[in-house]
Amino acid sequence: MNAPKIAFLSVISNSFIVLLKIAVGIVTGSVAVLSEAIHSSLDLLASLIAFFSVRLSNRPADKEHPYGHGKVENVSGTIETLLIFVAGIWIIYECVHKLLHPEPVHLPLLGIGVMVLGAAINLVVSRVVGNVAKKTNSVAMKSNALHLLTDVYTSLGVAVSLLLVSLTDWYFLDPLIGIVLAIYIMTEAFKLMRESFPPLLDARLSAEDEQQVIRIVNSYSDQYIEFHDFRTRQAGPENYVDFHLVVPSGMSIESAHELCDRIEADIHSQFEKMEVLIHLEPEHEQLYPGEK
Repeated sequence: MNAPKIAFLSVISNSFIVLLKIAVGIVTGSVAVLSEAIHSSLDLLASLIAFFSVRLSNRPADKEHPYGHGKVENVSGTIETLLIFVAGIWIIYECVHKLLHPEPVHLPLLGIGVMVLGAAINLVVSRVVGNVAKKTNSVAMKSNALHLLTDVYTSLGVAVSLLLVSLTDWYFLDPLIGIVLAIYIMTEAFKLMRESFPPLLDARLSAEDEQQVIRIVNSYSDQYIEFHDFRTRQAGPENYVDFHLVVPSGMSIESAHELCDRIEADIHSQFEKMEVLIHLEPEHEQLYPGEK
């Protein structure tokens, strides 16, 4: 299955879980369950954003967007993380209110069953989405997988809180665990924000990826004089690298072009979605005379 279809799978699963949690939250009166319903509602919205962003980012470059549509995924990932922060703040607000005005929880076993069922469904879907995200290097899909995985943890946390409440009648545990879970999902959102937002500012690739590209270029060092002005950037699942390659003055255009083709092919063999731009320069343009 391709990325858009997998993204739509999370839309379907979240829709079912949201309706179930809202209904059970109203019946039980549990603020933790209702908080989870709010969390899952934002997961559903995030899944919809991911679905449309993946479809759009896969469009080829056009006249208005000559560098493609990859950054749509970074915008999507950033929006999704902001939604997680909103969910966390809302959950904390509701939980504090419930701490100040405690109320009994009705039918806790029903709530436990729904939380465990929702966690099981999202665990399966998050793994499927996460595997596709790794293969496609999709920021939106990674964000979506994180949404689903945090829902697994928070759902299980709510199930535990309902179990403890049913055994002890300590109703303050319900909102207290809700606050702990809210802080957890906000922490995870911050980590994802650090991945999705920088590419919007044309942040460079990771040091490991850059070193891998440089090693490939250096493997042809006996055929050129030097390379400089090395730059990289990210845009959603797409990566970009460009640099100036200084070749001997006696090298023909055909030979220089063939050299560039081989370097690009080797880079593409390691990075499936990497746009490579090599600017050829004659020998007198070298920045470090005497070095090869």
